[in-house]
Amino acid sequence: MRKTLIAGNWKMNLNRAQAIALATDLKGEFSTEKKVDLAICPPFVYLDAVSTVLNGTSISLGAQDMYFEKEGAFTGEISGAMLGDMGCHHVILGHSERRHILGETDPVINKKVHAALALGLKPILCVGELLEEREAGKTQAVVRRQMEGSLKDVSAAQMEEIVIAYEPVWAIGTGKVATSQQAQSVHADLRMMIEACYNPAVAGKVRIQYGGSVKPSNAGELLSLPDVDGALVGGASLKAEDFLGIVAAAPAT
Repeated sequence: MRKTLIAGNWKMNLNRAQAIALATDLKGEFSTEKKVDLAICPPFVYLDAVSTVLNGTSISLGAQDMYFEKEGAFTGEISGAMLGDMGCHHVILGHSERRHILGETDPVINKKVHAALALGLKPILCVGELLEEREAGKTQAVVRRQMEGSLKDVSAAQMEEIVIAYEPVWAIGTGKVATSQQAQSVHADLRMMIEACYNPAVAGKVRIQYGGSVKPSNAGELLSLPDVDGALVGGASLKAEDFLGIVAAAPAT
């Protein structure tokens, strides 16, 4: 049985005091959460402070990105080794904002996936289509291309350590949400892709999250779908009350 994973992506939001306050609020509510797995991904500059707050809790710390080199003359970049030193367990890779705003390609994301795995970090690999791609009936082709490119040369054992996050780009921060039928259809396709590349056992273990305007009012319906194993939450993760509501809506696993 795949345990639900709910991760909060704080993106480029909050100041230090707000980040500490939010982490403290979540710690008070979720210090021993067992129904689902939880992770929060603050901006790089607040990882250390948030890590201190979360110490001794069941909430995992994650980062929003990383570079694929361990160290060196890469001004402005953050390595996976540095993330591990901060206490990170997860790292978001291939988020649509990095793909479409910052120009990251599948080969670059693939290097990051391998670098993260080599350092014991668990990637949350994001895939998803633009609105025009969905309207043109290209959703399956787009996510297949992203999966194949981003996961090139990943072994079956490594694949079991990766979380996939399906985030339709047209639903991120827009208030639009994929219907249950749309979400389940893509998640089922993703699981079949994993099965075809590896085997049914691996496909049955990989967790596939949904992301895109997830909030307490729609979380229950989305998280009850058979192939939806959690949520990658953006805006609603910035308020403890909303994040609490999403966790509360998750079915026990």
